[in-house]
Amino acid sequence: MSKSPITCHVLDTSIGKPAAGIAVKLQQFEPAAKEGDLDVFTPIAKGTTNSDGRCADLFAPANPAQPVPKLHAGLYKIIFYPKEYFEATNRKCFYPWVEITFEIEKPEEHYHIPLLITPYSFTTYRGS
Repeated sequence: MSKSPITCHVLDTSIGKPAAGIAVKLQQFEPAAKEGDLDVFTPIAKGTTNSDGRCADLFAPANPAQPVPKLHAGLYKIIFYPKEYFEATNRKCFYPWVEITFEIEKPEEHYHIPLLITPYSFTTYRGS
């Protein structure tokens, strides 16, 4: 299977382990078509972190024989939903979801979005 051009990884830094089972959604920004309309982020992919906290097939084709979908330059948003993960471990979560907006300038490159999270904080960076 071809690698997704956008991947992510979630680490629960409060316990030093990967965060498995976190739902992830990817959205693409679409500016308003005409004045008076609203700008929107359109959902284009979804996935769930695996036992290693990774979601490597977020934007990969469902059928391995198909080519990987093409990205375009522009704004994207990846949304993580950690609330259920923390609830499953009997911990409260201040952030029911985490939205990270990023810009793709070179669609031919790979984009990796790591999320380091605790019940009361998070950070991110562009990974490799």
